[in-house]
Amino acid sequence: MSFFKRFTKPKTSVSLTIPKSTFELGEDLKGAITVSSQEEFDATEVRAELRCIEKKKRERWEYDERLRRNVQHVYWDQATLHSADPKASGPLHLVPGFQKTFPIGVNIPAGGRESFAGVDAGVNWSIKGVVAIKGRPDVTSETMELQVIRPAAGAVVVREKEVATVPCEYCGTLMPETATSCPNCRAPRKI
Repeated sequence: MSFFKRFTKPKTSVSLTIPKSTFELGEDLKGAITVSSQEEFDATEVRAELRCIEKKKRERWEYDERLRRNVQHVYWDQATLHSADPKASGPLHLVPGFQKTFPIGVNIPAGGRESFAGVDAGVNWSIKGVVAIKGRPDVTSETMELQVIRPAAGAVVVREKEVATVPCEYCGTLMPETATSCPNCRAPRKI
């Protein structure tokens, strides 16, 4: 490999397709990464990069010698709340004319934070497709912004299992068939 090739991306295009842009917390995100190459090279992997980033506006007061007073400095503090890199393919040898679509799936954690944007804070979810190359810059698709919401209140379905009841042999109170003693008289159940 020539010296200058180490600083340039290969002539390859990567595109990520997902069926929708809004997902609920706990939902599986399924999509596909399409890679087409016009150059021969070895890729270490094809993957997606899912990120959840929280930004908060902060301020700091510092004394300015020139102005002889305190000056307010506003900056954005950033933290990564969730990061996932699901692999779509392992090592590949790409040649000119290569084109392939790789299916990808990743779960948005149920305990994550929903997307929001405010004046002084925000949570942003994004995903992109990546072809990783050792010794050269990675080739990436456009970064797609995702809208992550809480599940609808009616979406949670609780299924209760019916348990048969039997009468207590001592006091006649109905008790669950799975109970080992009567809830009324505390007598042990005879089996």
